[in-house]
Amino acid sequence: MPGLFYLAALQQSGERTQMAEIPAQNPAAIREYNITLEAVILLVLGIFMGFFGLLLFPIHTGALPYSPDSTYGLFLVIVALQVITMGKTPFGTVRRSWIVILSGITAGIIGMSACFIPGALSDLVRILVGALLVCGGAVLFLQLILNPDKAAVWFRAPGILRHLTIACGLAYVMAFLLGLVTLVPALTNDKLTAALLIIDSVTLFYLAWCIQTVERMYPGKGMTGPLVGDDGELPVLLRDAPLSFTAVILIFLGVLISLLAVLLVPVALGILQLSADGQLGLLLILMAVQVLAIGNTPVGQFRRSWPVVAIGLVFVILGIFSCIVPGVTTFLTRMMIAVLNIAGGIILLALRLYPIVHQARNPSVEPVIIPAVMKHLLILQSVLNIVGILFGTSVLLPGLIPGLVLLVILFCYGLLLFAVAVLLERLPAAA
Repeated sequence: MPGLFYLAALQQSGERTQMAEIPAQNPAAIREYNITLEAVILLVLGIFMGFFGLLLFPIHTGALPYSPDSTYGLFLVIVALQVITMGKTPFGTVRRSWIVILSGITAGIIGMSACFIPGALSDLVRILVGALLVCGGAVLFLQLILNPDKAAVWFRAPGILRHLTIACGLAYVMAFLLGLVTLVPALTNDKLTAALLIIDSVTLFYLAWCIQTVERMYPGKGMTGPLVGDDGELPVLLRDAPLSFTAVILIFLGVLISLLAVLLVPVALGILQLSADGQLGLLLILMAVQVLAIGNTPVGQFRRSWPVVAIGLVFVILGIFSCIVPGVTTFLTRMMIAVLNIAGGIILLALRLYPIVHQARNPSVEPVIIPAVMKHLLILQSVLNIVGILFGTSVLLPGLIPGLVLLVILFCYGLLLFAVAVLLERLPAAA
């Protein structure tokens, strides 16, 4: 649970709280719900744990099917998201260096593979998830209670910092217990596991509220991870990775799409069988994180108002349900992914082409001078929208596009996402 990796650090001199890096907010935005990235991931994990706990009751009776591989895989993907976006690992906050980014992507690939290929990595992902929870929960709880500058100081402070101490302690203990259950399922039964998951869900929501409140009370007083020395003195892999949230998500999506394209080769040969629910569920979760964190939807960027947040939460619920319970919402999630990709591609292409058409029809209007890097970005984004439309069409009408052509489309889609991420980081406004 990413929430358990949160380590707020109260400095007695300035009462500052170590916070996650969050996307820059638009100062002109009115009535925008400014939920932080840390709170977003906690919210997603809280919904995941609570929903999983509730679904375990009908799963236990056989009323619903269950995909443990996709469930564990989704957990690893969310953990990987927190690692690469904020440098928060199961054992604490670290410097968000390139090696940390690569480690997070590796964990994400394992999680994605478990979601895509049921049965291939069952033991590996279960043991990995259990070990992360047990070791992470134990290490963080010991750090919390043994460090005299942490729990003792925070708990004596009035208000939200006391709540934060309690929330962190509860999250670490619940992580440890759930890790034990994951590693040794015989220790408990499905009903008790479901109860633990629901309790953990409430704990994560509580921790998310604490983090959001601390950010509101101490805005901009934190950083992603500890700074160590001068970057120039460190090996390349240990230097800070100055990637914005948007670039990280694009890279993560690029890895997902490219991995899917590679796996289509053994699928076409009849060696592997892919899980449609795991694929579609993961895509919805990644969309939801973008919607909740920065208001970025497949059809454009929006202010994070309550309706936009509600849409993000719907994506979260459907994505989680699709990963945990296969075969029930396959048609609905497929339609959503297809329509969003097709509609988003068409709308964004139209908005991008309108100024060009307007300029052609009105040559007297002084043309806008666009920097070269922005021109390249616009071209790449346009191609990406076209490929996205083709991808959405293949999801909407399976079999319409031949397997080999679809493989090429997906691989190009992944490469384009990487290219857009690189160009975004070259823009002066990139954070």
